[in-house]
Amino acid sequence: MAFDLDGRLAARRADHLYRQRPLLETPQGPQVVVDGQPLLAFCNNDYLGLANHPDVTAAWRAGAELWGVGGGASHLVIGHSTPHHQLEEALAELTGRPRALLFTSGYMANLGAITALVGQGDTVLEDRLNHASLLDAGLLSGARFSRYLHNDPASLAQRLDKAVGDTLVVTDGVFSMDGDVADLPALADVAKARGAWLMVDDAHGFGTLGKNGGGLVEHFGLSMDDVPVLIGTLGKAFGTSGAFVAGSEELIETLIQFARPYIYTTSQPPALACATLKSLELLRSEQWRREHLQALIAQYRLGAEQIGLELVNSFTPIQPILIGDSARALQLSKMLRERGMLVTAIRPPTVPVGGARLRVTLSAAHTSAQVNRLLEALADCWPLLEAAKDA
Repeated sequence: MAFDLDGRLAARRADHLYRQRPLLETPQGPQVVVDGQPLLAFCNNDYLGLANHPDVTAAWRAGAELWGVGGGASHLVIGHSTPHHQLEEALAELTGRPRALLFTSGYMANLGAITALVGQGDTVLEDRLNHASLLDAGLLSGARFSRYLHNDPASLAQRLDKAVGDTLVVTDGVFSMDGDVADLPALADVAKARGAWLMVDDAHGFGTLGKNGGGLVEHFGLSMDDVPVLIGTLGKAFGTSGAFVAGSEELIETLIQFARPYIYTTSQPPALACATLKSLELLRSEQWRREHLQALIAQYRLGAEQIGLELVNSFTPIQPILIGDSARALQLSKMLRERGMLVTAIRPPTVPVGGARLRVTLSAAHTSAQVNRLLEALADCWPLLEAAKDA
């Protein structure tokens, strides 16, 4: 019997869940050209506006001249270059931890950390709204896998009472589709009381939260004892690519020995590490980026509330507009695009069924005037969308 690929694709189209890749014809930034159309973009994760920063691109060029363009081998063979090591040391300093370990992507960092720490006979407990990479890693680990209610320490405690073996509690720091933050102090207390480790994937918090851009753990003033395993990605606020795990000497050495996605993957280009070192320098020295971003978030939320949009309780750059129906989410995205705005519709399975939304993301590269343009377009489109629903 042949695979019915046509049938699967047709069903996805019928459910308004078919996805297509927009073709970006310019560097990342607020002003882009997508599929030949000039647009004002509010849908990338370049939260601090560093993805196309001239100093970062210059550091990449200089790194390529000095180190070439390929990693050449895995870190454990001959692929661990001086820029990789320097970046790991800088990330350890940023997080206030003894060591950090580079991975080629956030997906690989999550997969590597979870599968290296727990296996058969152990338990992994995850927030039900965790990123797909965390959920996949938990399932692939072979440990007993359970999901607690979203951001609910009491639900976590109930599941911890039934845990066996070594137990790892896993949560996003900032939830990527809602923009709300995990209650890390409460989760850490519950985990420590039952002898479990807490792992936080702070992909969307690093760079944007915390006094020094150290993320949600820094924001809450938590220690390595509270959060033994800390994950961060470099393709969002840092503006480059890759990810890291930060923690104790023993944790990092364990990952080097047992994390298969680390052991069996060619290292990232050393020149990329050079670029990330520069972006890290800018992240730490240019405090105005975070201050400007917070001002834009406040501006957007005030304007969106006046329009009557349903917002999530989020003080982060992720500001979803909850809609529910996938077809209506696509319709609003299309209406905005006709007005020169690019805001992507997010639909299941990325979000739960009935949870379709537009995911507005703000960047320090945006201006106040550009945010006003988005609000004006939403004020124009939202009544039309509501009228179409009632018709």
